[in-house]
Amino acid sequence: MPEHAEFRALYLSEIGVHTPLPVNSADSSNKSSNEIRPEGATVVPSPLSSRSGPVSLSATSTADTAVDGNGLDDIAIQASSCTACQLSEQRTKVVFGVGNPEADIVFIGEAPGRDEDMKGEPFVGRAGQLLDRMLVTLGMNRSEVYIMNTVKCRPPNNRDPRPGEVEACSRWFDAQLRELSPKIICLLGRVSAQTVLETDKPLSVLRRNWHDYHGIPVQVMYHPAYLLRSPQQKRHAWSDLCELKRRYGSLSS
Repeated sequence: MPEHAEFRALYLSEIGVHTPLPVNSADSSNKSSNEIRPEGATVVPSPLSSRSGPVSLSATSTADTAVDGNGLDDIAIQASSCTACQLSEQRTKVVFGVGNPEADIVFIGEAPGRDEDMKGEPFVGRAGQLLDRMLVTLGMNRSEVYIMNTVKCRPPNNRDPRPGEVEACSRWFDAQLRELSPKIICLLGRVSAQTVLETDKPLSVLRRNWHDYHGIPVQVMYHPAYLLRSPQQKRHAWSDLCELKRRYGSLSS
């Protein structure tokens, strides 16, 4: 297994950063006011008044019925036989989540893709490999964080999850997050961000501030799959990682 420094150098090279930016110093928050969000910029989202927009995954969701058992393993076993929506008809495996059940940071995408559906683990394709390299810049790997999606089964042709599918899966999502109880949530991509934060604001706006999910600080970041399609945005993703490192450090101190 290559050393962390090697992975970090590779990622920095990919995003065009040849002189590493500080990730712990106070100066990192002043490098660019357009790319680094201030610590105090917390936004508490309000529920949408209509289901025509993104669907809520909050604890008050109508699909959130009681989940029997205790611990992530029990929840995962129950979710593995879920047939609450039609996504269950074509799935290969339920993709519940992976990582440290006591992790301080949880990363959330929108839905499994083909590789994830085959293996039963989130973020295992090319996007997952990029996410691994991003984690290394934080001095972490996927065994030290927790990775999951808003829905547990792959939508056909990797389309966005539909409102009814998100609603049906919300009981697993809510139970999972309650069990994890992280210090920070990172929402990867527009669909995940709009769904969890119950908003229709664009990703470009959501990235600029910290948010709140039932008292947990939330950061919105680009999805690794988007970064693969738009490598010019990796420099902004590096800024997000620096801010995440700084905020996590402030919570841990």
